[in-house]
Amino acid sequence: MSTATERRELLKAVYLEAKVCIACQLSETRTNVVFGSGNADAELMFVGEAPGANEDLQGLPFVGAAGKLLDKLLAEIGMERNDVFIANCLKCRPPDNRNPYPHELDSCQHWLFSQLELIQPTMVCTLGNFATKLLRGDPTGISKIHGQPEVRTIGPRAVRLYPLYHPAAALYTPSTLELLRADFLRIPEILKLGAPRQPEAPQPEPLQTEAADPTLGDLVVAETTNSPKVEQAAPAEPDAPAVSEQQLGLF
Repeated sequence: MSTATERRELLKAVYLEAKVCIACQLSETRTNVVFGSGNADAELMFVGEAPGANEDLQGLPFVGAAGKLLDKLLAEIGMERNDVFIANCLKCRPPDNRNPYPHELDSCQHWLFSQLELIQPTMVCTLGNFATKLLRGDPTGISKIHGQPEVRTIGPRAVRLYPLYHPAAALYTPSTLELLRADFLRIPEILKLGAPRQPEAPQPEPLQTEAADPTLGDLVVAETTNSPKVEQAAPAEPDAPAVSEQQLGLF
């Protein structure tokens, strides 16, 4: 298993790759890739839907009104941003804040899976319908399952998944805010349960006794739970800019 320092360096490398991603058309309209920010060793991770206008400009997640509410709710359970990692399903803003398209989510999800693998959180709070449906691999809406923790394997890692209303939905609806606050107050007790048992690493295939077919070449197959196979992204360009410590929040 890699050390914390090694995992941080790997996270920086993934960030540099994401900054030059052109896997979907959102790369043509974005100002910045919003990779995520917070504690690279966080036990608690929040996953929202996609960046908004403020996030796109600053390159940081949850910096608008919804982000201020998230900060307030964290303070109420004795935590702050330095204690958690915050990311989105999409790393680029959809034009006019429209809903993400399925092919955009498919193209972008491997960045989130890499973050989960490297940060190794115990608990993941999904914020709102899109993040909840994507990470659960189920169409059940947030109104039916908010505040109900469960163990789910997301990409390479088993986590305690905890669906929450999106803070934006609670800004102007007092009843939703109270539900969100009540669910938030349970986060510390769920964290105390610790990380769930991790999936066993796949066993290597036995060596073939027959001669390999030279026309096939080397095949690499990657599987992720609740998701289709995702191809590895192209490496970052050699002259990619240096990583911003603020954007990764390596506290």
